[in-house]
Amino acid sequence: MTAAPTITGYTPLLYENIAELLERGFAGPPAPEIGLRSDGIGTVYAGHANCVLGPPESGKTWFAQATAVEVLFSGGSVLMIDLDHNGVEATVSRFKAFGIPDEILTDPTRFRYCEPDEVQAIAGIVRDSKEWAPTLVVIDSFGELGPLYGASSNSADDFTNVFRTAVKPFALYGACVIVIDHEAKSKDSASYGATGTSAKKRAYSGTMLRFRVDRPFTPGSGGEAEVTLVKDRNGGLRRHVAAEKEPLVGRFKMTDANGALNAYIVAAQAGETPQMLGSVTGTNVSELVKELEQLDPPPRSVRDVRTRMTWGNGKASDALKAWREIHDPEALTRGSE
Repeated sequence: MTAAPTITGYTPLLYENIAELLERGFAGPPAPEIGLRSDGIGTVYAGHANCVLGPPESGKTWFAQATAVEVLFSGGSVLMIDLDHNGVEATVSRFKAFGIPDEILTDPTRFRYCEPDEVQAIAGIVRDSKEWAPTLVVIDSFGELGPLYGASSNSADDFTNVFRTAVKPFALYGACVIVIDHEAKSKDSASYGATGTSAKKRAYSGTMLRFRVDRPFTPGSGGEAEVTLVKDRNGGLRRHVAAEKEPLVGRFKMTDANGALNAYIVAAQAGETPQMLGSVTGTNVSELVKELEQLDPPPRSVRDVRTRMTWGNGKASDALKAWREIHDPEALTRGSE
């Protein structure tokens, strides 16, 4: 038998074995198969860290929990890491309202909930997950995870270190990881351009989904939010949405029928575009335009809108720009305030 040739300057353990990859069958780029839209297209990836961001009360946690319900009903397992202190009683009651039976919620091979308050606890949960290999891990939220490690919210290096220690391992063990990240109601956060956030965009190898509330999520009536795609490194979801910078994924809708919950993303239709992305507050811009149309005389400037509508500067600016696109497009070319 002829010995394999010796290759100078090559330590096999340091490199991926491409020949072995091709021999076992190359499956191509991954596709998101969890967090299904109404058309059956997934929104988050297994084996990757995915991020759900948006202002407070925009439906992020509801989406993560609805995705967990989907996984449990399909026979998978779920780990909920609750750093935002939503509470075990509130969380379990929501899962029961979604229809998850007690025998699943009480089975630690299918469902686990924890509220860790120290890094040693996080380390133990990571170790357990290596053997358990849950289908879905929800971390709610990263804003509370970083401080446990003494990390600065403005440091890209701190973010990277915490991510490698407390987020990435779950994905390496095969889980679909959903990390919830709260977004302040400001122009910088809305564009995800604050200090350190470029490191966040690099770190997430799955999707980044942005939520903007349309109808507030309230007990007894449900709620609705617009979902747009900030990032999709693998392209599995992007190929199903419009070809624009931050396309509409769909509308996350939750219904509450006498305590029985149901939630899902209604897939965006061809030609449908985001309506709320330009609004700092997450309010539907078209509704703000309707309010400006009631003004007599018509709005003259951002300052005028702020004064008469008692709105903040960002909200007034977004609304006036949208109003001018319809009623005074020449003002946009003049660069008028």
